Formats: sequence, C-alpha cells, structure tokens
Amino acid sequence: MPINADYRGPADLPEVIPVFPLPGALLLPRGQMPLNIFEPRYLAMVDDALRDGHRLIGMIQPDVSHSQDADKPALFHVGCIGRITQLAEAGDGRYILELTGVARFKVVQELTTLTPYRQCKVDYFPYVDDFTARKGEDQVDREALLEVLTDFLKANNLKVDWEGVETAPNEALVNALAMMSPYGAPEKQAMLEAPDLKTRAEILIAVTEMDLAKKRTSGDPPLQ
Repeated sequence: MPINADYRGPADLPEVIPVFPLPGALLLPRGQMPLNIFEPRYLAMVDDALRDGHRLIGMIQPDVSHSQDADKPALFHVGCIGRITQLAEAGDGRYILELTGVARFKVVQELTTLTPYRQCKVDYFPYVDDFTARKGEDQVDREALLEVLTDFLKANNLKVDWEGVETAPNEALVNALAMMSPYGAPEKQAMLEAPDLKTRAEILIAVTEMDLAKKRTSGDPPLQ
C-alpha cells in the first residue's frame, strides 16, 4: 500500500478492520481527527496498522445505553474508517497521530480475535458516495449554517477564523463543524449516519438551535 493512498471505492478498503471505540468521537470523510494513544491495546492497534501497510483504523462510538459490559461496551452500527496520515512518538510511550477520514462503514459482525483490540467485519457499500469528494455540497444551506454558527459563537463567547470559514468548501465546513461540535453521542451519531451532506448540515443546525433556545429560556449553559 503506498504512503499516499487513493481510495476510489469500497473494494480498495479491507473488509476486516481494527476499531477504536471512543465516546463522542466523530470522524467524517476527509476530516482530520487528532488522537493521543496511550492504552497498551491501542498502541498495539497502531503498531499493527503500520505493520500491515494499510494504516487504517475504524473510529466508532460505544453504545453505552445498550451495554451490559463496561469493559466491552456494545458498539453503534455505523463508524468511519480513517488513515493514519501523521504520526509522532511522544517520548513517553504515547503516539500522537492524526486520522484522515476515508469512508463510513456499517458493522456486519464483530469478530472473536486474539488481538487486545477489537476487530469488525464491515461494509462500505451503503456509503459509496463518501468516496466522491464534495458530493452534494451545492444542496447545503450555507447561509443558515453560518447564521447558527454566528449565534453559537456569540452565546459561548467564542471566536473563529472567519477568513478560513468563508473560504472553506461546504463539505469541509459542514464536516469540520460537526466533528468539533460539543454535543453528545446520540447527536454525533445522527450526524454521522446522515444520508447526505445536506441532511448532516440540517441536523447540526437543528441541534445547535435547540441548544441555543434552551440557554435563552432557562439560562442553562450550552450543551457540553
């Protein structure tokens, strides 16, 4: 597998992948996620991903509400596979890495393995459009998205690089805001499973508007 891999469709990705269950973690196609890896099982996962040449890890949220085993929680049925595109050793046994999202997947089956980390057989075909960059971004209501972003920043006394926001393509903007949003696992999962970019933007807008309305009416802080 070359260092700069070009994934053109589901056939370019492995059917069995290591998965990293992480609450609140949302990785989307072509999005970048920084990770601080320190648990031995996930250090082993990274080592194996580098060794096999694919450099691929599946990010998925644990489904805590349907879990009976805290050590091995149930998983949501949809995640996103990412490629390790940056890696540094911290000098104290940790890896500092960045994953770049490739495509979403549905979990077909979790496998029984000897590895300390979990592995799943997955299917990318339900999300074949993920392999086409910027697909459907013309359908995004960018004005509504920027309006709710402005309201959110004001309500939380935050600032943003508006020059970067204004020049970002719709796909990059929607996915970056969704990944950075401070909402919980159900909201993050809804954005992950959105059928298209337009719907993802609409979910993000709706969740943010509900959060802002709650703050205005009750004085409560926004969702964290």
